[in-house]
Amino acid sequence: MAEAKADQKASTMRSLERAIDVLEVLEAARTPLRLSEVARRAGLHVATTQRILNVLEARRRVEQGPTGFRTGVAMLFGAHAYLASNPIAVAAPLVLQELASATGLTASVFVRAGDSRAVVARVEGKNPLRYLLPIGQRLPLHLGAGKALAAYMDPTELDETLDRVGVLSRASGDVVDRQALRAELDDIRRHGVAFSTDERVVGASSVAAPVMNASGECVAAIQVAGPTGTEIFSDMSGLGVEVRQAAAALAARLA
Repeated sequence: MAEAKADQKASTMRSLERAIDVLEVLEAARTPLRLSEVARRAGLHVATTQRILNVLEARRRVEQGPTGFRTGVAMLFGAHAYLASNPIAVAAPLVLQELASATGLTASVFVRAGDSRAVVARVEGKNPLRYLLPIGQRLPLHLGAGKALAAYMDPTELDETLDRVGVLSRASGDVVDRQALRAELDDIRRHGVAFSTDERVVGASSVAAPVMNASGECVAAIQVAGPTGTEIFSDMSGLGVEVRQAAAALAARLA
C-alpha cells in the first residue's frame, strides 16, 4: 500500500513537472507552436504533450489558434497576483519614483528567475527609454542590470547558467569573454554597482546596484537606464551613488 502511494505521488509530480515544462516552452517561444514542436522542445511524446495541452487549455492557461498553441489569458492572473503580493514589487514603486525624479532616467527593479531576470516594477523618467521593456520579459544575466544579479550567484551555478546560454554576446554582436565577465562581476561585488553601455540595446546605457536583504543575499537589482547620449551619464560614478542609495532604500523597505 505504501509503495503504491509513493508511486502515485511520484507520477503526480512527474505530470506537474511536464505541465510546467510545456508552459515554459510556450512562454519562451513567444509565438504559437504546433503540437509536434511543443513536444520536441519539451522533450515529451506527442501523445503526452497533447494530454497536457488539453488540460491547460481547459483551464485557459493555453490557447489554440490556427497557427498553433500559445499561452492563455489565465496566465495573466498569476502574473498579477505575483505583482500584487511580492514584497519587492510592492515596495519598489515609491523608491523608483524618487530615483526617476532625481535622475530623469527610467528606473526599474529586476529579480532573477533561473537563467534569466525580469522587470517587476518600473517608473519612467523625463528621458524615457527609446525601446519597450515589458514587465515580465525574459532578459539575460550577463548584460546590463543582469550583471548586478549574476555577481552574487554561486560560482558553480553561474558557470552552469553561462553554459546553458552558450555564446554570450552584446547587442552589437560582440562576443563577451567569460574571463572578462568574471573579472567585471568581481568588480561589481567590490564596488556595489554595475555599468552598461550599448550592451543589451545599442544606444542605451544603464547603472544598476544589487538589493541585499538582511541575510546578505542579493534579492533584486535596481537600475536607471536611458539614451547613451543623456548628459547625466557623463558622471557615471555620481549616478552610481544615486542608484546604490536607492538600492539601500529598497532594502530598508523590505526589512
